[in-house]
Amino acid sequence: MQDFTATRTPQTPDTLWLCEHPPTFTQGLAGKAEHVLQPGTIPVVATNRGGQVTYHGPGQVVAYPLLDFQRRGYFIKEYVHRLEEAVIRTLGHFGITGHRVAGAPGIYVRLDDPFSHALLPQRPQRRVPGSAAPQPDFTGLGKIAALGIKVSRHCSYHGLALNVAMDLAPFSRIHPCGYLDLATVDMRHCGIDATWADVAPRLAQALEGLLN
Repeated sequence: MQDFTATRTPQTPDTLWLCEHPPTFTQGLAGKAEHVLQPGTIPVVATNRGGQVTYHGPGQVVAYPLLDFQRRGYFIKEYVHRLEEAVIRTLGHFGITGHRVAGAPGIYVRLDDPFSHALLPQRPQRRVPGSAAPQPDFTGLGKIAALGIKVSRHCSYHGLALNVAMDLAPFSRIHPCGYLDLATVDMRHCGIDATWADVAPRLAQALEGLLN
């Protein structure tokens, strides 16, 4: 991704990479060593994306949109919103209701009812100008998708990871995204019998529709 972004020109087509990583912890630029508790035999890889530590592994769809922001006229906040919306639409296709949480990028589900459409009290809402950023409240929620992006030369790389059917145990070896006791969940634990091959095309379709 770094090489692609460093060598692309204004004529280079944008692209979307979908992949599935072997077990790996990745640490973002803001990552703190104390958030990696017991990595064991799983490698910890430093990256230049935003955010803190997360886990990648089999059964997780990882999407890397490599886009020219100048060509598309995006700002980062809008881009993040579109990535999150793509995950929400993908989950919705399988009946799961994804939610945003104020102050915490990514997508979350209700642990007691992943299919509930009721609005979260901790959803992003209009803030009074000059007010402090909200403190994330994860009560009753599990994180099902993480975001971490990098913009260089007005082009994006890194992206998002959606948990489909994983071994979730490695998440207990870290503070996911830098948050203590943040629960992590996948589609399988929400009651959806789907595979990487089922979900990846849906996510790609949603991303292509929202990023074009």
